[in-house]
Formats: sequence, C-alpha cells, structure tokens
Amino acid sequence: MNPTPFAGGRRVVWSSAAVAVVGLGLTALGGRADPRQALFSYLVAFVDWLGTALGALVLLGALHASRARWPVVLRRFLETVPLTLPLFAALFVPIALGLRDLYPWVDPRGAELIRRVAHLRPYLNVPAFLARAGLYFAIWIAVAELLRRWSVAQDRSGALALTLRQRRLGAASLPLLALSLSFAAFDWMMSLDPRFHSTIFGVYWFAGSFLAAFAVLAIAAAVTRRSPGQFGHALNADHTHALGKFVLAFTAFWAYIAFSQFMLIWIANLPDEVPWYLVRAGGGWRAVGIGLAVGHFLVPFFVLLSRDLKRDPRRLARVAGWLLVAHWVDVWWVIMPRLHPGGPRPSWMDLTAFVGVGAAALAVLVLRMRGAAPIPVRDPYLEESLRYQPR
Repeated sequence: MNPTPFAGGRRVVWSSAAVAVVGLGLTALGGRADPRQALFSYLVAFVDWLGTALGALVLLGALHASRARWPVVLRRFLETVPLTLPLFAALFVPIALGLRDLYPWVDPRGAELIRRVAHLRPYLNVPAFLARAGLYFAIWIAVAELLRRWSVAQDRSGALALTLRQRRLGAASLPLLALSLSFAAFDWMMSLDPRFHSTIFGVYWFAGSFLAAFAVLAIAAAVTRRSPGQFGHALNADHTHALGKFVLAFTAFWAYIAFSQFMLIWIANLPDEVPWYLVRAGGGWRAVGIGLAVGHFLVPFFVLLSRDLKRDPRRLARVAGWLLVAHWVDVWWVIMPRLHPGGPRPSWMDLTAFVGVGAAALAVLVLRMRGAAPIPVRDPYLEESLRYQPR
C-alpha cells in the first residue's frame, strides 16, 4: 500500500470552515431575536454530530477489543473521526453559557418544578453539571488521541507492541465510554425534563449514534473509492457488504431500543415518565414519531435487505445519507418538544446550526487526516484485511 501521508483536502478544509462560520454566525444572529430557539437548535445539532463522533470511537474500541482483522484497511478513517472531539469541547461553551434558557432546573423562575425535583439537587446543579461535562470530554479525547497516536506510530516502526496497546486500551475503554456516554445523555437531553427517568436513555442515544457512525463510514468509503491511496479505493465488494450488513443490523437495533423504552414506560404508567411520551404522541409530534418509525426503520430496513445494494458503494451511501438525516430528526424529536410542547415549529436556525456544526466537524476531520497515511500501512494484519473474503 501507498505509505505517503495524506496532504490533500485543503480546499475541503477552507470551504467547510467558511460554511461553518456562516452557519454558526447566522444561528448566533438569530439568537439575538429568539435566544431560546437558537440554543435549542444548537443543542440538537451539537448532540447529533457529537454522537456520531462518539459512535465512531465506541466502534473503534469494539473492533480492537474483538481483534477484528477485516476492518484494518478502513480503521485510519475511523480513528480520525473521534479526533473532532476537542472541537466539540469548544462548541460546548454556548451550551454552558445558555444553561438557564435550556434547562428548567437551572432557572429560579421554575420554583415549583425545582421543589418537585429537590432530591436531585446534589446531581442537578450547575457546578456538577459542568464538572461532569469536563470529565466526559477528558475521557473521550484521551482515548481517541492515544489510539490514533499509537496507530500512526506503527506506520513508522511497525512494532507489534503497538497493536497490543491498541487492543488493550480499546477493550479497557469500552466500559468508561459506555458510562460516560450514558451520563452525558442523561445530563444534556434527559434533564431537559428533570421529572423524566429512563435507565436506557443513554442506550437509545448510543443506538442512533452508532448507526450514524456506520453511515458516515459508508459515505466516506464511497467518496474515496476512486482516489488511489485512500481507504475507499482499497475496499472490495465484501468490505462494502460487511458495512451494509452493519448498517442494516443497527437500523434494527435502534428500532428495538426505541420500542423497548416506549413499551416499558407505557406499561409502567408512572406519572413522572409517561408525560414525556404524551407530549410526543400528541399534536404534530405524533406525525414526527410515525415518520421516524417509517423513515428511520421500515424504509431503510427493507431497502437494506437487498444484497446487491449492500455491495454497491454508491447505493449504500445514498441510504446512509438518508439515515444521517433520519438520525438528526430523531434527536430533534427528543429535544424540541421541551421548547414547543404544542407541536413542531421548525426554524431556519435548525438548519443553520446543523450545517454549521457539521461543516466545522468536517473541516477538523479533514485537517486531522493530513500528515498521516490514509491506511495503517504497517499494521501486521493489513494484507489479510485487503484480501478479506467472508467464509
């Protein structure tokens, strides 16, 4: 394989950065007229794109823990996606500054609600909230940077010990990643209504984010398949088929978790939990929920049953793009009813925030790809990965 470090992408970096400035700038300008709408739109975009980066990090850890060999050829891109996490740490600042407009347990005007959740004050208070966010990002960034650093170092030395380090860290990090991701979901989304409790809410966010990570991987593979030296160019039809099967599997997994959470809460019929679904089952939000059941599960599930589609990079990428949009709608459906309980009220700031945060992440992603080979060229299992053919 070509060991030449990737040095392209300059135009993508600058154009993405320009789009990010425009998108985030317009969202900030909109916030002067309607600060709550701007903050909620920004939170949806932040959670959506951050979840994709975290899904990639969990997938990377799982591949190391399982000692999988077939995905070695695409691992370098998977290592690079979580390197956007320092950007998200910086993008968390507007959320930290806007806590009062986002979270009712911060606003002293919600005295009645604060009394009802007084037992949560040791957990739901601003200093603890910000300290936990700092801890989450510290864990995520440390794991991502170490896995990437050891992988790139192996390009130079070829040391087998670096493969062992990655496998050990990948396995050891999974419990920490699972816990920190779950508590981040509790803090940043579930606490929008502090009366609502769901022990699998973190799994729900993870399921959609993991699916989004596979979708991004499938799109990147299709985009780079005609570029010699890039990981997409080195993939064969069996690699693409494997990606397609994972996309299909986690489409079903997301639906299973979504239905399980709904079913258990509805059957239990507890007054602190059911209202969360009552809001989303009434008015226009019901149509969004039905749309998610159809567009996030039924349509892609049956489309992905096609073996030929799963082996075609371009067609698989189109389905992956659809799923990325569906995942954003899912996050929007989770967060926005807190601001508009009567029904959906789409705002142009939803789009500018989504595009702005996504473009910023793309700029950092391509920038972090520069200077390293697009493929882990001295991984001991690379040749086996290139010849991948399922038995």
